[in-house]
Amino acid sequence: MSTPSIILQNISVQQYGKSLLQGISLNIESNQHIAITGHSGSGKTILAKAIAQQIFYKGNIEIHFTDQTHLQPKVAMASHSEAWKSLSNISDFYYQQRFNSCDAEDAITVQESLNKVHADKTKIEKLLDTFNIKHRINTPLIQLSNGEQKKLQLIKTLLQEAQVLILDNAFTGLDIEARKALHHIINTKAVQGTTIILITDDKELPECITHIAELKEGQLISFEWKENFIASYQHPSSFSKNIPSTKISFSFNTIIEMKKVQVQYGDKIILQNIDWKVNCGECWLVKGHNGAGKSTLLSLITADNPQAYSNEIYLFDQRRGKGESIWDIKQKIGFVSPELHKYFDTGITTEQAIASGFFDTMGLYKKLNAQQQKAVNDWINCFELTALKNTPLSFLSAGQQRWVLLARALVKQPPLLVLDEPCQGLDEQHTASFIQLIDAIAHQTNTTIIYVSHYTNEIPTCIDKILRLENGIQTIHQNSKTKAA
Repeated sequence: MSTPSIILQNISVQQYGKSLLQGISLNIESNQHIAITGHSGSGKTILAKAIAQQIFYKGNIEIHFTDQTHLQPKVAMASHSEAWKSLSNISDFYYQQRFNSCDAEDAITVQESLNKVHADKTKIEKLLDTFNIKHRINTPLIQLSNGEQKKLQLIKTLLQEAQVLILDNAFTGLDIEARKALHHIINTKAVQGTTIILITDDKELPECITHIAELKEGQLISFEWKENFIASYQHPSSFSKNIPSTKISFSFNTIIEMKKVQVQYGDKIILQNIDWKVNCGECWLVKGHNGAGKSTLLSLITADNPQAYSNEIYLFDQRRGKGESIWDIKQKIGFVSPELHKYFDTGITTEQAIASGFFDTMGLYKKLNAQQQKAVNDWINCFELTALKNTPLSFLSAGQQRWVLLARALVKQPPLLVLDEPCQGLDEQHTASFIQLIDAIAHQTNTTIIYVSHYTNEIPTCIDKILRLENGIQTIHQNSKTKAA
């Protein structure tokens, strides 16, 4: 079955006086399906948005739809994140809101969100089953995990039955089974007459992809058959210099201890009977499927979940609820997560965002002392962010923003690093560099590391202990070979 063809002629995009795309011309012929790749900030998402007619561009884009299909003659795009409004028509949410059960009353549910699509109920149920979130049908959106929200977004996009389907980092944040399911769906859609455009890397290339378009600094540097691209592709090396001094030591004995911990919202039990002890200097992987309870578990550690007070939890040798403030706890933790990224203030600059790590705030409201300013400069140099030092985060790509937030998590060199899918959205070089950096910190200090990832190749070699969650129930493996899920 023939698919739509797309012609791009001299496409350029400028925002805030900066050139994001420069004269891109590209022909996607019928029955061709492409993946757009390139480093963070190269213009991948901007190009996809131009094709989807979501941003202003100069040049010409022609999409030649076909009348030989039941599919709709339109473009459907699933972005890397999605905004939604509450029942009060408010879209201004905050990070900890997910863990406050009272706020869920003002959030629409999965069912209500899907009802807006006006699609066949049978197709909705099939996709809910495929992505294993049918049991969450009556759950408020605010209580979905990052991976579950990604699944819902994909379902809503797939239900549009569009002739052109654009997926921006669609595999990011999904567990293994969901990624397998998405590969199958994409390949099936291509056979059924949908033109597929993916923003992805070489780890996730469905069979149907025929061509790779590679961008660099807003320019198209190659467009070739997938096989030729893979054969000629050279994996970038990571950096091995400019790492700030990490020769520090911490005197805590027990960093985390949980005894029979349970978290419940209404009738829904998220965590049950969690017994977990993390000693100073240990490196743990927390793993499990989307919605298994990983983010809720971490929220008890990072002082973002009020249910910590109703459980027996010890942090840094002290029982929770014995007079410490949440800021006392956060001061000892370097943290990054997809949710934190989603709600972070993008109006501040790269330098301010990194500096805010000293105060555990979403913006910078205090003046740095000389020692803190030196640390910020050191980490800006380490992460090679000098050119973006004074650039607002809103001007950066999603991958570049995540890179900045990783520097923010490390800047104060805390005794505990909680890294929830830290490499999400990073290009291959940045991922390799970050893993190398975490291994260096683990080998040179007794920093404790709690790490979450669905990809085996994103897990540092220092990780040697695993806590696995399955529907809120734990299993623990000591000194086991890690395998992501």
